[in-house]
Amino acid sequence: MAIDIGGTKIAGALVHPDGTMTAATRRPTPRAVDAEGVMAAVAEVVADLSASPLWSSAVRCGIGSAGPVDTSRGTVSPVNIGAWRDFPVQQRIAAELAARGAELPTVLAGDGVAMTAAEHWLGAARGYANALCMVVSTGVGGGLILNNQLHPGPTGNAGHIGHISVAFDGEPCVCGSRGCVESIASGTAIARWARDQGWTPAAGSGPGGSGGADGADGPGSAGDATAAGVAAAAAQGDPIALAAFDRAGRALAAAIAASATLVETDIAVIGGGVAAAGDTLFGPIRTHLAQYATLSFVQELQVVPATLGTHAGLIGAAAAATMLLPPSETASSA
Repeated sequence: MAIDIGGTKIAGALVHPDGTMTAATRRPTPRAVDAEGVMAAVAEVVADLSASPLWSSAVRCGIGSAGPVDTSRGTVSPVNIGAWRDFPVQQRIAAELAARGAELPTVLAGDGVAMTAAEHWLGAARGYANALCMVVSTGVGGGLILNNQLHPGPTGNAGHIGHISVAFDGEPCVCGSRGCVESIASGTAIARWARDQGWTPAAGSGPGGSGGADGADGPGSAGDATAAGVAAAAAQGDPIALAAFDRAGRALAAAIAASATLVETDIAVIGGGVAAAGDTLFGPIRTHLAQYATLSFVQELQVVPATLGTHAGLIGAAAAATMLLPPSETASSA
C-alpha cells in the first residue's frame, strides 16, 4: 500500500511486486483548512483503497510526504501544507488502516527518499549499488542508495543535497545557511536570478506549462516568468537565461561531486520539474562536473534524468516500505 502526500494532491495505490498499481486514487490537498481537514482527505484516500478486493492482500504501507519530515517520530511539517506542523501522520494513517481491518507495518519517507527508492527499484538507478537521486523543483531534495540499501539516516533526511553549501559568500538560504544548492538551482532561484539580471519573458498570454508559481514543471510559453519560461528562453539562445541555467548546473555539479567523493556513488539521477529542461540543465551539469569530479574514483560518475516521472511518489512509497521495514515484518510478502 502506498500513500503519497504533497502540496497539490494526496494519492494512494496498491502496488504489486512488479511495480504495477491497482486502485489508484487521489484527492486535491485541501487549502485553508486545519490539520484535521487535511487528514480527512488522507482518510478518504484510505477509504477508496479499502474498497478494492485486494485490500486484504496488502502486507505493508509506505507513506511518502513532502518535507521537512522526522521519521524518527513519524511526523511531517511540509512547507507546502501549512496546516501540518509536527503532524503525526504515520500514527494517524496506521490508525486509519487498523480501523478498516488492515493492521499493517508502516514507514514514513520524505519525498526525496521515496523518489530515490523508486528510481533504484524500477528507474534510472536500477542496477547501481551506490546512487544519489535528486529532485530539483521548487526546492532541491534527494536521497542515497549505499550498498544497494536505501540510506535515509536517523530522521529520514540523509541525502538532502539541496542544503549543501556551494558558495561560501552566497546569498542567505531559507534554511538559515548561506550559498546552498537550493538557493541557486531550484526553479524558484533560477527564475529569480534571471529576472534580477534583467531577463523578461517574451510577451504572451501569461504563464505557460504546468510549472505553477515557481516554474518547477514543464516547458514554458510566451509570457512565462518562471523557471520554465527561463528554460524556454535558454532554448532560444537568450544569454541571461543560458547563464541562469549554467549557474544552476555549476551548483548542482559541485554538490554532486562532493557527495560522490564522500560516499563513492556511481550515478546521480535528477528528477523534478526543472529536469524537464533537458540538455539546458544537464549540459551545464556535465560540463562543470568535469571540473569538480577529478579524483580517479569519481571521474566516471554518470548524471542522468529520472525516468519514473509522476509515478515516482507512489512507487517510491511502496519501495521504501519494502527496503526500510525490518525483515521480520515483510517476510509475508515473499
